[in-house]
Amino acid sequence: MDVNAAVAAAAAIAGVLTGVIAMLAFRWSEREQKRTTRTSLHTDAVLPPGVDTVLSVLRSSAVVLDEADAVVKASSAAYALGLVRGGRLAVEPMLQMARDTRRDGEIRQVELDLPRRGTGRGEALAVSARVAPLGSRLVLLLVEDLTEARRIEAVRRDFVANVSHELKTPVGALSLLSEAVMDASDDPEAVQRFAGRMQIEATRLTNLVQELIDLSRVQNDDPLEDAEPVRVEELVAEAVDRCRHQAGTKQITMASNVWAPDGPVAEGGPDLRVWGNRGQLAAALGNLVENAVNYSPARTRVGIAARRVQTPGGEQIEIAVTDQGIGISDKDKERIFERFYRVDPARSRATGGTGLGLAIVKHVAASHGGEVTVWSAEGQGSTFTLRLPEAAAARDRARQQSARDERAASAGLDEEAGRSTPTSPESTAYETLPAPEVLP
Repeated sequence: MDVNAAVAAAAAIAGVLTGVIAMLAFRWSEREQKRTTRTSLHTDAVLPPGVDTVLSVLRSSAVVLDEADAVVKASSAAYALGLVRGGRLAVEPMLQMARDTRRDGEIRQVELDLPRRGTGRGEALAVSARVAPLGSRLVLLLVEDLTEARRIEAVRRDFVANVSHELKTPVGALSLLSEAVMDASDDPEAVQRFAGRMQIEATRLTNLVQELIDLSRVQNDDPLEDAEPVRVEELVAEAVDRCRHQAGTKQITMASNVWAPDGPVAEGGPDLRVWGNRGQLAAALGNLVENAVNYSPARTRVGIAARRVQTPGGEQIEIAVTDQGIGISDKDKERIFERFYRVDPARSRATGGTGLGLAIVKHVAASHGGEVTVWSAEGQGSTFTLRLPEAAAARDRARQQSARDERAASAGLDEEAGRSTPTSPESTAYETLPAPEVLP
């Protein structure tokens, strides 16, 4: 009996424990169901109808906060900007604005500079944040990225300031020189000297205005609308002729050479042509040659080499302008293509430079599907390389291309699409080229 009683007691105790466990499990399950129901109401049902759809099409970053400052809804752009982390709004000023708006219902707006995520350069992200109530319990935060707009505005502001400064300098000089001429009317030598200075400043002003016009034209016009095959030999000859007098004054030797894929070619050699606007291409190459002459010491040499190169995106023409001038430091190489930037302002004033020549070259190269690069070392000189797509003008090359197209079509390939895709060519060292012949 004692054994049976013990077994019965143990069974009773086990039953009681099972019941208690079952009751606790039921209560825990019921609590979880209630929590899930509250969460679903909190995230989905509390959003007014149509708000989710509207937020998904907004260009601004959108974040919806509840009364506990928890994120109910956030766009992918908000996560990309780093506004939301771990389900919470990570920007304290915006969070404080949301709390103030929830308290009084007023719409607030502020511009902030936020640190960029994932960069160690300390660059700021400029944003505009606007907070407004959404219903009775929610707050809507819209954030607009103003970084690019501010950068463009800074470029425009700097451009206007630089233009104003560059224009005022020669205009002010002309005003002072004209007064000096009037005061020295009885001194013919002084009048002649001041008149010469006036001519220099007038020329400088004319060049500046013309380069501003050229820069505006290459930025706004599509050069490929009036594109045509342009012979590289003619572009080189025009650039050399443009600087011949100035080079002769400094006893600088002007030399050029045209190269085929397997070496130099004699007179009447390769018909190298580029596709684009003749006037813009001539201006770009002329600026490179003119800079080489201006920044080269007397009795040195300026070389112009052109050749055809094979690239994965098709055949291109490389035109390199090499000088033996003062060279460019590493810190200046990154900025030489900026408008009005000059490595040596004092030397630029002496040579009449405006700081727009290389900016024009950069825009012309980009608009023609090419690029311009620079190699330079201080005290050793510089080499500017202009790379442009070649125009297949020679009849034999056109026939070869047609034959390749026919073979590609028969094989089911689409070579034309591959040829139309621009690809950056590999850099070329022109130091290994033989010395070009001196032009007559």
